Amino acid sequence: MRDDHLSDGIGRPDQRPGGPTARRIILGSQLRRLREQANITRGEAGYAIRGSESKISRLELGRVGFKERDVEDLLTMYGVSDPDERAQILALVAQSNERGWWHRYTDLMPNWFHDYVGLEESASRLQTYELQFVPGLLQTEEYIRAVASHGRPARGGEEIDRRVGLRMQRQKLLHRPGAPRLWAVIDESVLHRPIGGRRVLREQIQHLLEITRQPNITLQVVPYELSGYSAEGAFTVLRFAEPELPDVVYIEHLAGALYLDRLDEIEKYGRVFDRLTVDAETPDRTRQFLAKHLAEL
Repeated sequence: MRDDHLSDGIGRPDQRPGGPTARRIILGSQLRRLREQANITRGEAGYAIRGSESKISRLELGRVGFKERDVEDLLTMYGVSDPDERAQILALVAQSNERGWWHRYTDLMPNWFHDYVGLEESASRLQTYELQFVPGLLQTEEYIRAVASHGRPARGGEEIDRRVGLRMQRQKLLHRPGAPRLWAVIDESVLHRPIGGRRVLREQIQHLLEITRQPNITLQVVPYELSGYSAEGAFTVLRFAEPELPDVVYIEHLAGALYLDRLDEIEKYGRVFDRLTVDAETPDRTRQFLAKHLAEL
């Protein structure tokens, strides 16, 4: 089952994205720009910090943490001598190495899911399609517990409690100031799958009716007759306000996850999501659909 359902230019520091994952990506893009302006190859830069070309590539993609000494050496090599510019970049190094709130849950999450939580924290818009579960950010506590315990909530223990806590903590981003816009499309089958039993499903649908009153949350349901035509599986598109952060498509599979960020890949999934929103009931009709289904349960 998918882990999302089981666990889960330099400005002033206060203008930067809130999560260390996003800061790391922005810092990497800044270093890449400075290297290219200095006409220095990745291999040359790697040698300067006692590393390799592949290390520079990972740093510039924001896939690894930064050491202050390495960044200082690279800035010197790239000809960055202005004290204020150096100080701003080095401040970003420290912030990118801060631990996110999810650090205390790292033992519950596979490595490939850490970056997703960090990116989710920094996204300005989330577009998600689900055909098996209610989207994780919209699940009730008991629904989460049923999924996390594989349908046996009575057998839950400390680990299950912490998995539930992780999901509930992630959901707080939808209610904070400057919350991202969540646009979710779900297959109608999700509403008929009795995760946790009939009572839990009823409460989950009631929660969907309540939470979709928030202006930053949109939900649409793809009816059975149009199900399965536009997308073969679940996915999430994360979009960011910062120009240094590329949009990302996140797809989970049994052995891990894919992070797609090439422009052609983003455009393809963007078109698929657009098609899903056309196939689905409108947000207003979706709320009517939910209310009718709730009355019938």
